[in-house]
Amino acid sequence: MSSAATSPFDVRGVIEGFYGNPYTHQQRLELVDFLADRGMNTFVYGPKDDPLTRARWRDPYDGEALGRLSELVDRCRERDVRLMYCVSPGLSMRYSSPGDMDALVAKLASVAGLGVRAFGLLLDDIPMDLQHAEDRTAFADLVEAHAAVIRAVVDRLGPGKQLAVCPTVYWGRGDEAFIARLAAAIPGGVDLFWTGRAICSPTLDLDDARRFEATAGRPPLYWDNYPVNDVAMTFELHIGPYLGRDPRLAEGSRGIIANPMELFEASKIPLATIADYLRDPDAYDPEASWEAAILAVAGQADAAAFAVFADNVRSSCLSAGDAPAVGTALESFAFRLDRGEGRAAAAELAALADRLLAAAHHLLRGPVWNTALVDDCRPWIEAFELGAQAIRRIAVLAAEDRLDVDVRTELIPYLARLRRARVRVFGDALDMALADLTGTHVRPGRMLELEQGGDSA
Repeated sequence: MSSAATSPFDVRGVIEGFYGNPYTHQQRLELVDFLADRGMNTFVYGPKDDPLTRARWRDPYDGEALGRLSELVDRCRERDVRLMYCVSPGLSMRYSSPGDMDALVAKLASVAGLGVRAFGLLLDDIPMDLQHAEDRTAFADLVEAHAAVIRAVVDRLGPGKQLAVCPTVYWGRGDEAFIARLAAAIPGGVDLFWTGRAICSPTLDLDDARRFEATAGRPPLYWDNYPVNDVAMTFELHIGPYLGRDPRLAEGSRGIIANPMELFEASKIPLATIADYLRDPDAYDPEASWEAAILAVAGQADAAAFAVFADNVRSSCLSAGDAPAVGTALESFAFRLDRGEGRAAAAELAALADRLLAAAHHLLRGPVWNTALVDDCRPWIEAFELGAQAIRRIAVLAAEDRLDVDVRTELIPYLARLRRARVRVFGDALDMALADLTGTHVRPGRMLELEQGGDSA
């Protein structure tokens, strides 16, 4: 891979910061190599569901856990990737407690003993009000308490250490009073994570970055929540290219740390496009980068089939487009059907369905090079095949002039099964087409009754 020595971004990396099953130790080691090979320079360790970073943040590392962390530190050092170790104490820490403060510093100091020099204090996703009576006595509010903790961590860790903080208010316009007060009360060398206008921001713009810098007295370090698909997004597969990021963003930010999916192998595709953007944002071509990423991750023999599938799972906070080819084809079919050209339109739709079905068959049943990638994507690929079968059935009914007679009996089961799959494939395009053809624009709870032959009135 090409070097990122000329990248305008100082910080280019990934944070394991999602809710869900943390990566395995071997996956983390592989991820470090993946990042280094693509010119990225930072791996942030902060999985939400790792007990030793959140629920049991006071507990020291020992035994196998200590050995794994030490090996991760060594791998990062070997590949010239900075490891930032994060702890998330905010759900249980008593900010005014000397004992809790000692435990926090001891935890970070023990990791520093392994050679780590960069740390993250993650204070996100916690209540906005102080929870403990002694804290309410000691501090006016959460901002004051957090500022005191941050200052103490900086002082007690000593020189040569770097600290980044994810504040409890971590998204918005960038001129929030919480950020202004917190930033004014902590050392200027402490980085502040920021996700942009939203928790999952469709765009990241230089003007917003500059507004944040004017408020906080330092540029934001972007924690970009893409391609993560946790919490309410688990039905989406975020494997589309990196979009909506200002090519001038490096002028007003410290850099970008991307939060991936729990799906390790599938995350490599969007992460590769993020690396391309960070390496040279002016020259970044999302579609060309995506094509190259699919080729690299899926493998040459399977890339074509995977690309056909991937084009139908583009939905994310970055992309309003769902399934461009299928959406256009279904719109054209509906238009031509209305003009009495059903049979000719059916031939085109059948050809498209056959391409989709061939791709699904290859990925699900043929030998594939990256089996872990297919396993990550399997629920979506299976729904993709089901949808392709539905499209093929629409074409057959149209070719045989049976849409007016058999459409509900033939197509409602497909619509019901696709909705029950609870994964987003083809976006809204196929669901709307099936609903239009069958006259079943009803709430999902009614689908079982309709599938069993109930009346739609």
